[in-house]
Amino acid sequence: MLLYFHGGGYCSGSIQSHRRLVTEAGRRRELRTLAIAYRLAPEHPFPAAYDDALSAWQFLRNQGIAASHIATGGDSAGAGLTLALISRLRDAHEELPGCAWLISPWADLTMSGSTLASKAAVDPIIHKEYLNELADAYLPADMDRKDPRVSPLYVDFRNFPPMLTQVGSDETLLDDAARLAARAGAAAVAVTLQIWPQMIHAWPLWNAHLEPGRRALENAGAFIRNALEH
Repeated sequence: MLLYFHGGGYCSGSIQSHRRLVTEAGRRRELRTLAIAYRLAPEHPFPAAYDDALSAWQFLRNQGIAASHIATGGDSAGAGLTLALISRLRDAHEELPGCAWLISPWADLTMSGSTLASKAAVDPIIHKEYLNELADAYLPADMDRKDPRVSPLYVDFRNFPPMLTQVGSDETLLDDAARLAARAGAAAVAVTLQIWPQMIHAWPLWNAHLEPGRRALENAGAFIRNALEH
């Protein structure tokens, strides 16, 4: 089973916008999929999405599905929700999913990544000013942006399940993904970081017309099946 949280900066995106990505990932490796329409800001700021992620997990567990048979995944903000959910489960001493799949993760809402500047000229989608607007809409004004519930770069990764992180070389969020993989790896997590040449933010969304998008989904499906079978 793949439990998937869509991207959109906690303010947009839907199970419709991500339908093809999720269904193709499942179809390629015969995984059942569940995509979640969590509540969005600014109407529903933190912790709405954070709590909805836990509710989705509990729904699957209440169906009798073993935690080790569930892969959790997401792109951009959805990748952040994925990591926040795993951290929440670990801290509550609950069983954890079998693996995590992260596409173009937005992991640091302090916006301290170096590639926010160095890749700004080549990334056609995501820029620092836009991310700040999204963060302002999602977070309470007095909230620390290093809080690991919203910036999973600062999570304690000990005992996390295997992680696959896929990111494009032309993304302003490239440094978020690289730092995330390094921190998880330093905590003895089995991490695979794939940097796809000349790809942009969440490129597997365009898999219908983009061959690297299809290959990324194929790689992700293989990773998930291997992790859940072990």
